[in-house]
Amino acid sequence: MNFHDRVTVTVENHVAHVLLDRADKMNALDDAMFEAIIAAGHHLHNERGIRAVVLSGAGRSFCAGLDLSSMGNADRWAKDGDGGGLTERTHGNANRAQQAAMVWRKLPMPVIAAVHGVCFGGGLQVASGADIRFIAPDARLAVMEVKWGLVPDMAGYVLWRGNVRDDVLRELTYTHREFSGEEAVRYGFATHVSADPLADALALAQQIAGKSPTAVRAAKVLSNRTPDMAADDVLMAESIAQHELMSSKNQIEAVRAGMEKRAAQFVDP
Repeated sequence: MNFHDRVTVTVENHVAHVLLDRADKMNALDDAMFEAIIAAGHHLHNERGIRAVVLSGAGRSFCAGLDLSSMGNADRWAKDGDGGGLTERTHGNANRAQQAAMVWRKLPMPVIAAVHGVCFGGGLQVASGADIRFIAPDARLAVMEVKWGLVPDMAGYVLWRGNVRDDVLRELTYTHREFSGEEAVRYGFATHVSADPLADALALAQQIAGKSPTAVRAAKVLSNRTPDMAADDVLMAESIAQHELMSSKNQIEAVRAGMEKRAAQFVDP
């Protein structure tokens, strides 16, 4: 399936592969790319049978960030009242640019990003929307916005919180210094260094797809919600989630399959 000639989605064995497909521009973010990323994410949100998503970029890079030609449209981005203003919440708690990153965190199933080549600015924030990130050791990353007199504003400050140490994020933001994939793992922007990020991301997605989809989705909800909750509320949220899973069809099947040493046959929510 193709979205706005910018993003393609293929599905195999319960895994959706979302490919940023503007290789000639290093998958830079123009208006059509923003629309395509959001449309692909929204399409997957209610697709039954999708248990994991892999997000990658075609060609030499994951995403070079904002297409510089789009900066000429600054007036449109700055004005509210037309559905495109920065302070308008056009997608729940987010504006359009923020939703291009947040849509992956909002999906009910896990998202795994495979990052190679250049991953700058908005591209880094899109990748950060994933639950897990495999990254090539020689990938080039940067919190690029200050170079253009701007600040990160595509949900980076939400998505990096708890992963990237505060003083490291401040340094990288203030200076827009490039860093490597290996550094990205040390800093908290990525999960694993990989010689083949896409292959490893697809392999992990297939592993996750073999688990109970209701349990995995419940775990993602808890992972999304609990960082901002008080300890007492976290304890209750765990208990409520567990109560809903206990003795459910998929939970019983998980136990039986484990005891019988066979592949489980789960029902998709």
